[in-house]
Amino acid sequence: MSGIIEIISAEFNYWIYVTLMMIGFYAMIAKKNLVKKVIGANIFQTAIFLFYISLAEVKGGTAPILLHGHDGADVAHEAVNEVIYVNPLPHVLILTAIVVAVSTTAVALALIIKIYQEYGSLEEDVILAYRRQLQPEFSEYARQKQEGEQ
Repeated sequence: MSGIIEIISAEFNYWIYVTLMMIGFYAMIAKKNLVKKVIGANIFQTAIFLFYISLAEVKGGTAPILLHGHDGADVAHEAVNEVIYVNPLPHVLILTAIVVAVSTTAVALALIIKIYQEYGSLEEDVILAYRRQLQPEFSEYARQKQEGEQ
């Protein structure tokens, strides 16, 4: 029993990512409200961001900023060799991904506003039922009915 607890506590950050990813995935699939689906997508993205940032972590590492940078060239060169830096590449990639995620969320919310203005609801079932009434040729029932008649 203590072995399982040690494994879970040693890799707790991975369990948090997996939990967040599953919560976001569940929200995107199971929820019928469009806003809740967007929130689920954001939770999923956040879990991925946290995962990539944690990959860059180095024990005892520091931010990739030169320490003692203005004390002289020799001191700075020695300081660079003594200090362990974390990998800055995942941080840069995730910073870009955050900007893309915010933009994607803004576009999704703008589309949701237009959908609400058009259909008067944010529920997926109501929107699909309304679309089937407006355009029955696109509904699955109408397609099956046409195939049955032929």
